[in-house]
Amino acid sequence: MQSNKTEPSREYDYLIVGGGAAGLSLAYHISQAPALADKRVLLLEPEAKSQNDRTWSFWADAPTLFDGIVAHDWEQLAFRSPGFEQVFPLQNYRYKMIRGLDFYQFVQAALAGNSQFTRLQITVEHLENTPDGARATTALGTFSARYAFDSRPPNLAQQKQPERYCYLLQHFVGWEVETEQDVFDPATVEFMDFRGEQHQEARFMYVLPFSPRRALVEYTLFSAAPLPQTEYEAAIRTYLRDTLGVTEFRIEAVEIGAIPMTDHPLPAQDGPHIINLGTRAGRAKPSTGYAFQRIQAHSTRLVEGLVATGQPPHDPTGDQWQFHMFDTLLLDIMQRQGERTSAIFTELFQRNPVERIFRFLDERTSAWENFQIMNSVTPWPFLRSIWHVVRGRPGQR
Repeated sequence: MQSNKTEPSREYDYLIVGGGAAGLSLAYHISQAPALADKRVLLLEPEAKSQNDRTWSFWADAPTLFDGIVAHDWEQLAFRSPGFEQVFPLQNYRYKMIRGLDFYQFVQAALAGNSQFTRLQITVEHLENTPDGARATTALGTFSARYAFDSRPPNLAQQKQPERYCYLLQHFVGWEVETEQDVFDPATVEFMDFRGEQHQEARFMYVLPFSPRRALVEYTLFSAAPLPQTEYEAAIRTYLRDTLGVTEFRIEAVEIGAIPMTDHPLPAQDGPHIINLGTRAGRAKPSTGYAFQRIQAHSTRLVEGLVATGQPPHDPTGDQWQFHMFDTLLLDIMQRQGERTSAIFTELFQRNPVERIFRFLDERTSAWENFQIMNSVTPWPFLRSIWHVVRGRPGQR
């Protein structure tokens, strides 16, 4: 694969803008499609992905393309709230985690041995449709292709319409800790622990245990703005000390993040020849922030269209309106009364099999299963949110 040390071509079949999860996933899916082996692909990325800057967690009930780099998986899931605690065996599913650096290195190594791919480390200053395709403008000049796939983050700050849509963040600080004694169950992920103070928001602990003495312990919130970092750290220390009984530990790594959670429309395309990817295309689920598997499903759908017809599918994401509505209602509740989130998830886990909840969050449930899900939670908060949505005005506390 070419680097920016040689003079690159100016014409390609596909441009991929951005070398994060979405851009690299699409590139890898293309590389695995024999019917596209003659397509020349230019990957334009603004920075070298050479650090473990994040982790991705997801559940799966079938093999994935990236199972070889899964750092850990879990066969049980724990949910805890003040009125309900249960550990659920995962029957057909496994909960999995991939470290960012492992993913970057795996895909980059696969592309490096494939002559159809060229990678340049450079920022795209402008991306536009042309009569015959798309054109990217960079400091090295312009590059053209039949289609461009844009994974740059959307600038929601410029697009906000607070009178119409909900805008929240899923923000977190996580410590990967090593303890002096056995504390963790490496078979069980602590999916949500709502037993701490909610402070009129949705706040929970999330724990990925790797061994009896090592785990990623993360304090996660759904709210409008991040906290001072000291508040996340104090919550993690309190959880380790008061809930787990841990007084001595070492912090081996730190993870910090903020994921936009909004029902603001994020279009699948920007004109006829530019297809959006990742968060720019709404692939981070608005009500949970989970993105990795949605990115893989999107990449699969795009590549299947390119193989079948030579162009992306007419409906690039295949999203269904009813799931967008469910996300909007939950976001409205979180924005107005974030502390109710604990009760809603408690009812979901008390009254539904975990597999049904996973299928629902994956947007794979039938109409009957959707009815079962909605019938399992107290209706009044959702009915009130429907009223706000119908009026086109998200509620405020």
